[in-house]
Amino acid sequence: MPRELNRIERKFLEQLAARGLLLSGERVLAAVSGGPDSMALLHLLCALRPVLGFSVGVAHCNFQLRGEESMLDEQLVSAEARRLGLDCHVRRFDTRTDARRWKRSMEEAARMERYAFFDELIRSGGFDKAATGHHVSDNAETVLFNLFRGASVAGLRGIRAHHGHIVRPLLLMNKQDIMDYLGMRDIRYRIDASNTGIEPDRNFIRNRVIPLIEERFGDKLLPSLQRLSANAAELEEFLELHFEELARKDPGLVLLDDRLDAEALKRLSVFERKELLKRALQDLGCDHSSRVLGRLVKLLHSQPGRRMQLSGGIDVIRKGRFLYFSAKGYGGLSESRPSCQGGKNRSADPSGQ
Repeated sequence: MPRELNRIERKFLEQLAARGLLLSGERVLAAVSGGPDSMALLHLLCALRPVLGFSVGVAHCNFQLRGEESMLDEQLVSAEARRLGLDCHVRRFDTRTDARRWKRSMEEAARMERYAFFDELIRSGGFDKAATGHHVSDNAETVLFNLFRGASVAGLRGIRAHHGHIVRPLLLMNKQDIMDYLGMRDIRYRIDASNTGIEPDRNFIRNRVIPLIEERFGDKLLPSLQRLSANAAELEEFLELHFEELARKDPGLVLLDDRLDAEALKRLSVFERKELLKRALQDLGCDHSSRVLGRLVKLLHSQPGRRMQLSGGIDVIRKGRFLYFSAKGYGGLSESRPSCQGGKNRSADPSGQ
């Protein structure tokens, strides 16, 4: 007989059931760093196993960035997995070397390593989903981070609760509930001191910006950002359906044979033009900042023969009724499509988490 669920476990169960994140018979990989959020997630998943009928495994990434502290994190997670009778998959990364080789920040390199490891375990280890410990405050940080770097309204949706094989079951859970749960269940965890400073930008938002706003406005910030995130997600869902319908009616609005129908784009609203151009640039892996989109909109109304450079060695030229995209020195992108710096495919999770 499973033990009776406590208050926080019941709340967690309600959120899982409402969003359908974990289903009976699934094998769930818990991403456990050893910190409070992921340790709480691990124990909440174990508490819900007999109720919902899924199984749990553990994945731990040791980025080897904090010397002995990183090894102590690994030891805690491995020991807790053994105590709970769970398989534990550990991978050690040379993150500093990877960051230099990939020309990425340490934070971005670690994120890439982490999700590649999860994908590998899902493909080869028989897992259905990987669960991470992101919660309400993490989502608030992401919304503010995206706002400061110039995201569109639809880009303010923050962290997705479910994206591909990744689920975030704690996304509606606040930090106080997590800490209360750790205390009532006497769960050990470790604190990463690198999260307490003001570098990188997410730390500055977490440790300086959010506390300062909360000092003035009390507990209004996180619920307000959560509502904004939910509204942006609803808008994004609407826009996806809207642009699918536009593409169905006029295929020239979608990047095909390395071209877009400029005359068809000009018949749309400015917002629609920019969104469709942004999607084309995302598919090419190019910079799609507001500045670039503004220049492209102007190009729609320019004389034939005008061209502009995009990132990553791609040109776009106004020719006849079309915008043609081509790699420099080639007749078309299909011949050789270089990788554009700074872009990302639209299928990627914009949360950065």
